[in-house]
Amino acid sequence: MEKTNQNPMVPFEGKLVEVRDMAPEIKLFRVEMLNGGGEAFLDYQPGQFAFVSAFGVGEAPFGIAGTPRRGQPVEFAVQRHGAVTTEMHELGEGDILGVRGPLGNHFPMDDFRGKDLVVLGGGIGGAPLRPVIQTVLDNRGDYGHLTILWAARDPSLLLFREEYNEWRKAPNTELHLTVDQGTPEWKGNVGLITDLLEKIGPRPKESVAITCGPPIMIYFVDKLLTKLGFAPEQSFVTLEARMHCGIGKCGRCNLGEKLVCVDGPVFSMAEVGGMLESFL
Repeated sequence: MEKTNQNPMVPFEGKLVEVRDMAPEIKLFRVEMLNGGGEAFLDYQPGQFAFVSAFGVGEAPFGIAGTPRRGQPVEFAVQRHGAVTTEMHELGEGDILGVRGPLGNHFPMDDFRGKDLVVLGGGIGGAPLRPVIQTVLDNRGDYGHLTILWAARDPSLLLFREEYNEWRKAPNTELHLTVDQGTPEWKGNVGLITDLLEKIGPRPKESVAITCGPPIMIYFVDKLLTKLGFAPEQSFVTLEARMHCGIGKCGRCNLGEKLVCVDGPVFSMAEVGGMLESFL
């Protein structure tokens, strides 16, 4: 019989079943949950996150980068940045991690049914948006037009490139890529994601925008969406900042009266739009 974890601060064990290079200093970790973790992660939702620990070093929060429907291993995109992620990047198949979760709220995918979706991912911020894309594609008739705007500093940092053909070929779906700096081989768009958004000009009627990326990107995307006619209630973001405990006890991730870890990380701009400048 599997043991059930009763203490939210004690991680489940997870075994790495695959570690794959995605981009320079970014790896995809596929984790098989052990010791009750399989049951805990049976039906996690797009937008939720978990704390992943390298034993003896520490833990850090990561948005879950997949959906249960696409397979049982839980997926995390990990960018090397600091002691925990540096240690994680030294691990390989068969090694054991600690995983606390799933934590936080999630994107209201049921409320999005029948609506057009505009998904804007910047850099590593695309990882927690991949479950949104997967959910739409796996239930394609339940949602309207899907527009994906995917950005990175340069072409080598564009995430999930092996899935672009699936996204492009899906019915009623379009993918737009952009990079801040091109290379001689790059034939796609060069420019900020806000420039691309303005060029495409999605219509706000019966639409929802979903954004994740660096705080400065979220800030200016929100301003442009407002200019395009999107109401704050039509714009959703996922924020990952300053989280320490993940369960609302330490207060480190406060955003006004809200706590990112338990009230989020998914918010509508109606909830947090006036406080985004504190994230810059």
